[in-house]
Amino acid sequence: MKKIRAAVVGYGNIGKYVVEALEAASDFEVAGIVRRASSVATAEEMKYPVVSSLEQLERVDVAVLCTPSRLVEQSAEKALKLGISTVDSFDIHSGIADMRARLDAIARESGAAALISAGWDPGSDSVVRALLEVCAPQGITYTNFGPGMSMGHTVAVKAIEGVKAALSMTIPVGTGIHRRMVYIELEDGYDFDSVAAAIKSDAYFVNDETHVIKVESVDALKDMGHGVNMVRKGVSGKTQNQRFEFNMSIDNPGLTSQILVAGARAVLRQKPGAYTMIEVPIIDFLPGDRDQIIRRLV
Repeated sequence: MKKIRAAVVGYGNIGKYVVEALEAASDFEVAGIVRRASSVATAEEMKYPVVSSLEQLERVDVAVLCTPSRLVEQSAEKALKLGISTVDSFDIHSGIADMRARLDAIARESGAAALISAGWDPGSDSVVRALLEVCAPQGITYTNFGPGMSMGHTVAVKAIEGVKAALSMTIPVGTGIHRRMVYIELEDGYDFDSVAAAIKSDAYFVNDETHVIKVESVDALKDMGHGVNMVRKGVSGKTQNQRFEFNMSIDNPGLTSQILVAGARAVLRQKPGAYTMIEVPIIDFLPGDRDQIIRRLV
């Protein structure tokens, strides 16, 4: 069986976990790692080519984009214009629909496909929310995250001037409302109140109750654990008081990377264009014979 050759673009927390997930998937092989400092490679990375651009790799079928969300669209455009399909875990909910529209035009022109926002939220949680709405078309769904570390929010804090290190924790208040607890180490010479104000005004935090706390060591607080509780109460047909609940407790980068790899498999089964996870058949994310999967799971 010919294996899917996947390039890993970005080599932070997610990129490292994606390499592990690719190694565990029998239908994939790692084509290489794309990172800005391509000349610096660890012993682990030396198993694969480490380069500064996708053009330097041979026979790439799909690029798994592990860059910060604000760099995802730029990275996707570059890959799609090379005719390479992409998958990412872009997590700025308000920007998903517009980015999908822009990448859709590029993907169709290049003959490639893009699967966007394929993490666990947005991503697999989006699929669960859609299924809950199938079950109860009328009603309200509450998505409660955490408590746990939000990687997207943490990366956003690290990008703010004056922040040396950061950890953003998501604390569920209930009914889909969250509190953000942001712990930072401050660079020398920066005013804490000014940095805290910049964090609170960032798009990642502006709509939530956010507390910024200065600490001596962020690493002493860090835990990659996270989770979600989703509840929908609604109406099936004309039957009232239907209630559904979904829970999970997970290692954040571990689950994100697994979904990205499954998404890399699924995107290659789609026609040219850009997609979110709720638009792609679930069976396309799974390896193996389609008929056997149906016999096992249906």
